[in-house]
Amino acid sequence: MKETIYTIPVTEAFEEDRECPLCFLETKLENELVDQVLGASLMEPDIRKQTNDKGFCRKHFELIYNKQENKLGLGLIINTHMAEQNKIINNININNKNAAEKFIEYINGYESKCYICERLDYTMNRYMEVMFYLYFNDSGFKQKFHGGKGFCLYHLKDILKYTKKLDSKKAEVITGIIFQKQIDNMERIQEELDWFTKKFDYRYQDEPWENSKDAIPRGIKKLKGPCRIKS
Repeated sequence: MKETIYTIPVTEAFEEDRECPLCFLETKLENELVDQVLGASLMEPDIRKQTNDKGFCRKHFELIYNKQENKLGLGLIINTHMAEQNKIINNININNKNAAEKFIEYINGYESKCYICERLDYTMNRYMEVMFYLYFNDSGFKQKFHGGKGFCLYHLKDILKYTKKLDSKKAEVITGIIFQKQIDNMERIQEELDWFTKKFDYRYQDEPWENSKDAIPRGIKKLKGPCRIKS
């Protein structure tokens, strides 16, 4: 596959011992996009046009601000983005009896936009496309896939949606493998969580922790996907 810009990250994500390779890819990409927004791309006309129009969702505004970097640049982004939104709001006739509905319509549309979310969705879809391509065309990658721990439920849903784009026979094969791998690994984590709780019982205090010390954060991430919680 020629698109090494996508194949290399996917291959690397499956080379490590992770609960969900796609969580790793998404978090890494998200961090890169946050850095780009505050970096050289800040003044690129095409990107500024998009950030002026779309802005960022609550989560990504928080991530950008919490970096505590380039506050002048962030101030410029928010300033011009706010100006764009004020133009839209000022065009709503507040004396019209439907003004409230117009404001609600505007806010609903505004809340659905985010420059980083859209970039994430696009690239993650490409990563999934690459993942399935490699699975059926690269024996080494297939072995890594089979040796993995499945996915989080958040990404499992996206993966299963993507299987509908595959040839029906391929979709049937890979879906069965994914289901069984997911069941096995969800049960594994549940057993680790169970052992974690038992370790607080004096009867088990001298027993080894095994692989349960970080079962709580891994369990949360397995259920909910990318979470910025400490492991």
